[in-house]
Amino acid sequence: MPTLRRPSVLSALLGSLLAAPLMMAAPPAHAGTRCTMSHVHVPGAERQVAACLDDLTTAGTVGTDHTDPADWASLQSTATRNPSGVPGIQIDGYFPDTSTFNPTHGWNHDSQFVIRLPERWNGGLVVSGAPGNHRQYANDVTISDWVLAKGYAFASTDKGNVDGRFYLDGRRPGDAYLEWYRRMTQVTVAAKAVVARHYGRPLRRTYAAGISNGGQLVRWALENHPELYDGGVDSEGTLWPPDDAPNALVYLPVALREYPKYAATGDPAAHAAMLRAGFAPGSEFLWDFNYRVLWDGTQRRSREELDPSYDGDLEAGIPFCQSGTPHCDADYDYYRRPMSVHRAVRRASLSGRIGKPMITVQGTLDSLLPIRVHGDRYDAMVRSRGAGALHRYYRIEGASHLDIEYDMFPDRMRPLLPCMRTAFEALERWTAPGGGHAPPPSATIPRQTSGDVANTCSIS
Repeated sequence: MPTLRRPSVLSALLGSLLAAPLMMAAPPAHAGTRCTMSHVHVPGAERQVAACLDDLTTAGTVGTDHTDPADWASLQSTATRNPSGVPGIQIDGYFPDTSTFNPTHGWNHDSQFVIRLPERWNGGLVVSGAPGNHRQYANDVTISDWVLAKGYAFASTDKGNVDGRFYLDGRRPGDAYLEWYRRMTQVTVAAKAVVARHYGRPLRRTYAAGISNGGQLVRWALENHPELYDGGVDSEGTLWPPDDAPNALVYLPVALREYPKYAATGDPAAHAAMLRAGFAPGSEFLWDFNYRVLWDGTQRRSREELDPSYDGDLEAGIPFCQSGTPHCDADYDYYRRPMSVHRAVRRASLSGRIGKPMITVQGTLDSLLPIRVHGDRYDAMVRSRGAGALHRYYRIEGASHLDIEYDMFPDRMRPLLPCMRTAFEALERWTAPGGGHAPPPSATIPRQTSGDVANTCSIS
């Protein structure tokens, strides 16, 4: 199986980069010079390719093959409006790695990254990791376009292993998730050096931002390397708790086992089991989509990464198996699994001990990462660690996990992305130099039913 780089090697690389001054001696690009690449260099990269582009947003990069629409399809509503017309430099490349799941550019090499340097720079950097098991371009519409237009440089990582078989990376259960964390740190350190060298002046602010598994990386980053960031926005981040509290391996088997009975007959016992597992009352109309598209693959692949022995020689189980089938994930019982499985979950877990301001947004109808299990629980963890003053948590009524679900049911829902963008602007004000303006207290935000729902959101 593909293996990770030895942690000691990666730690040495990061240590050397962190020890080096981020303000380089290179001169800034001359005023009026549209694209200067003489000082573009990504520390630690095994390969990099830089290009001057007329437009770094997806309005331009789709036509120049500097993004991949397949990587961000379905992550935003079709009604989302994005800015365009941001000239600058894009750097694509990869860090040393032994796994080869990412086929982008024909490189067949993981740990790929993208760094974008807008011509008009506001002194800031936004760093993200891909949601789900997507590649480095997955945040191009949801995050990159928008922050580039505000003047931020942008960097994103594929997290070091992509595709539906990410669980093949690493030697021990949980290794693939731990690599996600290391790659987030690696791309942050490298991008900070690139930005300071390119613009010839130090960064004023660095933010982490991410969605779903990318939100999980924001949490981990602010818990473990707060010195690298000024704050972060976590949109519906995944939680692997450090104890035996419910997690995805607890509620997803319930959904796979009980939903078919509920769908077939309206079985009240099956419905009650779904609600006890954490699914929100009122989210029932989303369950069929999640059953057909999300629950099965998420359960089998996450379980294979953390508990590969459950299904013997099978690789990520049997798709949509019926309860009673040997090794069926619908019958998986996390609490009856060996202690080694629980230790693997703890290796990937979060602590709640954030060290910089963070804003979390999550939809109350989220049926992939139910809010009670993920968002509510993480907020409680942050407060229990004494970090509540650094956290704002906005529960967005009517939003779900994928904004494409809003397109399916616009009369019942609202998209989450506009609330993430509003949260980012609140974070900017909160962390402004010289003492910022704190956001409103954490709250449940009523569903917006009028106006431009796809592009506006108020958290006040």
